[in-house]
Amino acid sequence: ISYELRVKSEVRLVVYDLLGRVVATLVEGELNPGTYERTFDATNLASGVYFCRLQTDNFAQARKLVLLR
Repeated sequence: ISYELRVKSEVRLVVYDLLGRVVATLVEGELNPGTYERTFDATNLASGVYFCRLQTDNFAQARKLVLLR
């Protein structure tokens, strides 16, 4: 999962299951401007739909992830 920050900000990148439970927290903390990439290790998860949410000081976005085994 890659993302870019234009300004220094608090970042939280979390993966949720369909019921809204947190299955992985990939990033939590303050980051400087730049391009970042995080690997989501789903080896212990079942096939299905998950949601990845990126939240910063002034931006939030969620994307659907489909895990197929």
